[in-house]
This record gives sequence, structure tokens and C-alpha cells, in this order.
Amino acid sequence: MSEHEHGAGPAREPAITREGYEELYGSAPAVWTGRPNGQLVAEASELPPGTALDAGAGEGGDALWLASRGWRVTAVDFSPVALGRGAAKAAELLLTDRIEWRHEDLDAWTPPERAFDLVTAHYLHSSWTDRDALFRRLAAAVAPGGTLLVVGHQQGEAWGSGHAHAHEAGALYTAEDVAAVLDPDEWADVVPETRDRDPGAAHRTGNPVPDTVLVARRL
Repeated sequence: MSEHEHGAGPAREPAITREGYEELYGSAPAVWTGRPNGQLVAEASELPPGTALDAGAGEGGDALWLASRGWRVTAVDFSPVALGRGAAKAAELLLTDRIEWRHEDLDAWTPPERAFDLVTAHYLHSSWTDRDALFRRLAAAVAPGGTLLVVGHQQGEAWGSGHAHAHEAGALYTAEDVAAVLDPDEWADVVPETRDRDPGAAHRTGNPVPDTVLVARRL
């Protein structure tokens, strides 16, 4: 349900279905590089470790990075193949006791409310049964004083049908879309913005499209 960095240059994007992602993950021993997403590193490097929800964890690059820094992570994705790879890497890195791998569909799953010091979601792709409701559920999972980080691909002409990473228009969203579902009485420092993608990631993936980033802190 999410995208990290492709392991070997540009690759086709899967159909936004459970079957499409399973086909993608079955096409190679590893689809993503295993590196954490750059916006997560930028926002979480200075946060004190606590509990984190990685929504759309894929093969676990973000969850593994957080766990290596002392976080206790719940990593959620609808691909059992991807989750299995993440769990295997966690065992290799002796991080098994710091990560819970959950096979869930974020379009339907409700995380526990106010339970996580950090809720992070990068490049969620979905058929969006109700996108606003999904973001409300993720926001509700942030504990008082905690951080919500949602990162997507900026919409624009670069997403034309000929682009190597083309997505269905309905799969894209902006930081402002996410900010709009937050109750202003419950959140502070709500910052929706567009940021350049990490140059190294843009080169490795062939995807230069900027990120749309929402960072918010629950009161």
C-alpha cells in the first residue's frame, strides 16, 4: 500500500490492489532498497524514541530504521510477502522484539486511539474507500504530544501516463488534503508543504517528483 525506494532503478508501479502489490513483491527477492524514507529521517532523527505506527510499511525500511534508534514499532501493510521480508530482516538485525508486523488493510483497519508517539505514512496508494476517514483514523492514533507525518507525491504534469512511476490520479493527495481533516483544537504546528525529494532517491528511482509533506503535533 506504500512505496519506498526501488532497489534497482525505475520500476513499474503496481495496480492499486492487494493482488497488484503481491505480484510486484513476487517479482523480485527485494523490491525496495531497505533505506528509510528521507522525510522520516528529517523529521524523526531528533525525536525521543517512543512508540511508532508505520502505516503502509512495505518491506519495512522505515520500521527497521526506527527500531534501530530505540522505537517500538507497529508496522502495518496489506502484503504478507512484504511483511515477511521485513520480519526476516528484523531478525537478522536483532530487532525482532522491537517491531510488531501486522497484516491489515488500512482502508478498513482502525488503529488504537492516542496510542503512538509517532504515526508515519509514506506514499500510501489505495483505491480509497474513504480517504478522509483513513487519515482521520491515523491522526486519532497519535498520542498527546505526538507527531503525525504523512508524505505523498506532489501532483503535477510529471505524473502523465508515460512516466515510469505514473499513478492513477485518485491515488494522489496533498498535505493540505490531510491537514483539512485535523481538528484545529487538537493540533498545533500543522505544517503542510512541498519539499524537494532527496537527490539520491530521485536519481536511484528515476522519480524527481517533489514530496507533499504534512507534519503536525497533537496537543
